[in-house]
Amino acid sequence: MAELSGFPYFEVQLTKDGAVNDPAEAQKVVDFAGGGGVSDLFVISHGWNNDMDEARSLYADFFARVREEVDAARVAGVAGRQLAVLGILWPSKKFAEKDLIPSGAASVGGLVTTGDLQEEIDRFGDDLGPEALARAKVLAAKVEDSPAAQDELVTLLRSLLPQSIEGEEAPKELLTLPGRNALAELSKPVFTPPAGGLGGGVGGAAGLGTGGPKGGPSGGAAGLGLLSGIKGAVYKLLNLTTFYQMKERAGTVGLNGVSTLLRQLRATQPDLKLHLIGHSFGGRLVAAAALGPDGQSPVRPDTLTVLQGAFSHYGFAEAYRPGENGFFRRVVSESRVAGPILISCTHNDLVNGKAYPIVSQLAHQAGAALGDKDSLYGGLGANGAQKTPGAQEGTLLPPGGAYQFAKGGLYNLNADAVIQGHSDICKNEVAHALLTAVATT
Repeated sequence: MAELSGFPYFEVQLTKDGAVNDPAEAQKVVDFAGGGGVSDLFVISHGWNNDMDEARSLYADFFARVREEVDAARVAGVAGRQLAVLGILWPSKKFAEKDLIPSGAASVGGLVTTGDLQEEIDRFGDDLGPEALARAKVLAAKVEDSPAAQDELVTLLRSLLPQSIEGEEAPKELLTLPGRNALAELSKPVFTPPAGGLGGGVGGAAGLGTGGPKGGPSGGAAGLGLLSGIKGAVYKLLNLTTFYQMKERAGTVGLNGVSTLLRQLRATQPDLKLHLIGHSFGGRLVAAAALGPDGQSPVRPDTLTVLQGAFSHYGFAEAYRPGENGFFRRVVSESRVAGPILISCTHNDLVNGKAYPIVSQLAHQAGAALGDKDSLYGGLGANGAQKTPGAQEGTLLPPGGAYQFAKGGLYNLNADAVIQGHSDICKNEVAHALLTAVATT
């Protein structure tokens, strides 16, 4: 049996539609749970831009911290539990052959060329089809000087966007503005440094930028707002397209695949405690698994921990606009998690702090508040759950710190002093908070 830092470890790979790739993998963990060899199962999901080896490395690093906290016996109520780990592996790396999407071009001094645009459009070939792909590359050569080409290219790219992204995640303008108008809005630079500085480890982890164009410096996610001009606007739209494609995929995998697997585990071992952990878009995946498909009774995992979640800060909200709740509101209002819900948040997280301000451009929002907790479009990993009745504000404490977590509570844990970038989650402080939540169940 495989192990992570002494914890029994299992993996299940899922397809982009949420189907189990190898039923034998799922059966192995179901049989283990049915054999009574585990009291608590951690179910962890990586986020965007992790291939399988990168996801496994993340899981190994994370549970090394959990092992340290278990061995240090700083959390009463954990000793004696039989803990195991299930690693979820899903196809989150859109462009495996290169460094993901082109947001690295959004850097100071970087110039976007027609060749850069055509190269990036090539990466959507499987989705567009050969005729549309060829047409999009022709339009890229004309886009700077032709409003008609702008309209047509935006229409082609919009065909790749999930149609379910409106609401708290995106403005209707993303889908409805004439192409030339959408690019005019996106052509404006938007950049305000986050409160905690630029942080580290962000761009490569979430796919929002890893390097500059030929001859330009590396900009990472910070550069998303620096890029301007029509060609820069097309780059932003390509970024947003992939961002929403992967966001949609995470939700599909959680609803269709992980939720079903959790149901099988509970059917086999009704007393098994399930603790869901998700990083970045993996946070959306595990929230979707907790929500479950319509028409089915909820699985009710025992805890839910969302680490730098890459979805809207209104995801759990009630009436964030009149008559509109967040997509995951029922997770809270219907107590679909039996124990605590933990959310780490920090403005050191450039992915959440910068992706949503770009979206805000399309909604004609402006000003220093773009992307912060008062903005209509802001990230959970930057601001925590907003307009969420009962959400409690706290701080990610040092190992040994005393939390007052309660079953059914939702806790925004400010991590400014601990988490320095979107992927900087493998911390003893995080493990301590997680185990404290586990101890309440």
